[in-house]
Amino acid sequence: MLKNSSSLPLSGPAGAKGFNKVQLLLLALLLLALALPLYVTGPTHLNLAILILMAAQIGVSWNIVGGYAGQVSLGHVAFYGIGAYTSAILFSIYHVNPWIAMLVGGVIASLVSLVIGWSCFRLKGHYFAMATIAVAEIIQIIFTNWDFAGAAVGLTIPMAEEGWSKMIFAGKEPYYYIALGLLLLTLLANFIIERSYLGYYFRAIKDEPDAARSLGVSLSKYKQIAFAVSSFFTAMGGSLYAQKELYIDPTSVLGTGISIKMALVSILGGIGTLFGPLVGAGLLTAIEEGTRTFFGGTGRGTDLIIYAALIIVIAVYYPNGILGYIKSMFARREAIKAQANHADKEAGK
Repeated sequence: MLKNSSSLPLSGPAGAKGFNKVQLLLLALLLLALALPLYVTGPTHLNLAILILMAAQIGVSWNIVGGYAGQVSLGHVAFYGIGAYTSAILFSIYHVNPWIAMLVGGVIASLVSLVIGWSCFRLKGHYFAMATIAVAEIIQIIFTNWDFAGAAVGLTIPMAEEGWSKMIFAGKEPYYYIALGLLLLTLLANFIIERSYLGYYFRAIKDEPDAARSLGVSLSKYKQIAFAVSSFFTAMGGSLYAQKELYIDPTSVLGTGISIKMALVSILGGIGTLFGPLVGAGLLTAIEEGTRTFFGGTGRGTDLIIYAALIIVIAVYYPNGILGYIKSMFARREAIKAQANHADKEAGK
């Protein structure tokens, strides 16, 4: 399920016409996203949009290591939690600017990923995935029993001051634009990686590791790079969550379900694609919020049941995700059209 990948063509042999169409579509979507708070003013609906952007951002972050490099980490929530706790501790206790604290959280998560990767990358396949889950559980236990970090009670970020310098706001609109900006930054990093030598190395490690090794590609080195970059952006997503909610505890930022959601967002939308996690985030967040609205406390866990069903459906029918299916559908249509044109030319002779 995770081995096949496809991405939306932004350029290539299709010609300038196809390239311009995609560019115009992306520009229209960006303008729509920027203008959304002008028309969606209700706090509930705007909060839903923020949740979708945040889910997409951590999905895009996970996609670097899980999609491009093919290393399925199911313990990525460890870096999300490290980012959240670093930001909360630096801001609430040491009064460090939250923008700087967000970057520090990303750096610390990257350094921790190097330590984790050094041991976990000795394992392959599902053994690696299980090892990352174990590491995430260990980190959750550490924070649950660490009094300085609030232990099981958690940490509260004080609302003494509001404004962009403190990243604390009474309304939802500023959080929307911060979430959008962070998502665009993460997408830009993915775009650069996808079209650089790193992207080629990551895909080679994913699809043909033995061939990549025979050509001189250091598997451990580039797995570590993918893991570190992915961890950095995941931690920044955790920092944003802490600043938005103003309260964190081990359950809210270190729960295993967050790791599963990161992976499922990418797998559902199209693993190894640039925009697949955006599609997956929109669908999964809608399911999550929809089940919470319709069932309330009595339907707790319903979203997880739907997640499991989606995994089965994707694995059996759509292994390349929604975007992969759409791309293959257009490819088949173009092939049929080309075949029909060829038949007409032959008939004309």
